[in-house]
Amino acid sequence: MIVQASGLRKSYGRTEVLRGIDLDVEEGSVLALLGPNGAGKTTIVRILTTLSRPTAGTATIAGYDVVREPTEVRGVISLTGQNTAVDDNQTGRENLVMVGRLMHLGRTVATRRADELLERFELTAAMRRRAKTYSGGMMRRLDLAMSLIARPRVIFLDEPTTGLDPASRLTMWDAIGELVRDGTTIVLTTQYLEEADRLADRIVLIDDGRVTASGTADNLKAQVGGERIELYFADEPSALKAAALLEAAGEGGLVSGPLLNLPSDGSAGHLHQVLDALRDHNLQPERVSSHRPTLDDVFLTLTA
Repeated sequence: MIVQASGLRKSYGRTEVLRGIDLDVEEGSVLALLGPNGAGKTTIVRILTTLSRPTAGTATIAGYDVVREPTEVRGVISLTGQNTAVDDNQTGRENLVMVGRLMHLGRTVATRRADELLERFELTAAMRRRAKTYSGGMMRRLDLAMSLIARPRVIFLDEPTTGLDPASRLTMWDAIGELVRDGTTIVLTTQYLEEADRLADRIVLIDDGRVTASGTADNLKAQVGGERIELYFADEPSALKAAALLEAAGEGGLVSGPLLNLPSDGSAGHLHQVLDALRDHNLQPERVSSHRPTLDDVFLTLTA
């Protein structure tokens, strides 16, 4: 395993942010860290990238201890944070060459590497424009390209596509997929469940500083049942009333606004049973649908 963590804990005063995190990441794979805001995802990334020290526990990257050997760790990783590290007043090419020089590459090597990355991320046409003229998607691609100057073995991406339009997000996904095909290891935090579903070999769900579930996307979907019934009511109070009624009958569900989400065996008989129970109490959904579980269902079920 190229990334390993055991029993990671982090406290700020009396506030415990991480409560014993274990992680293992295979080289050349994508691990996605999912969880609600404040779950501890960014704190994990900060510890693994040597920006913060754990209160307890251990972690290694490529065999180097993140506390005892931070310099060696920094030599094999890169981090693309939630905010870009681009210098707005330099051109795209100048930004890349500058990072290469900071990474102790000679000017010729840094320039050659910059040109390679500009082409790879489709930024060649804009390489002489100041970065402040770039669109959000172009800026994010340049930021990722800057992380790759020194050919890191492990890249940490902390919500890399937040705020991007759908087309730019797809471009970033393609770029991440290409990196993995080249053998790079990716540790990704994201708020987009579709992103984790598409990119991740393994997903770790974090909630309240703990690992609540881990596995492939298909494994996690299987944990919440084979099918889901979605009942849409006129308002949230009606959905909550229906949930309480069905729970008393042994049907556990989750309410999100006017939506009641129920596990199901996928049969017509079960659907009729649910609707008949509601009808007997004068509760009628405005719309009904069914579907196979998604990561949204996993997220709502395991972080509720």
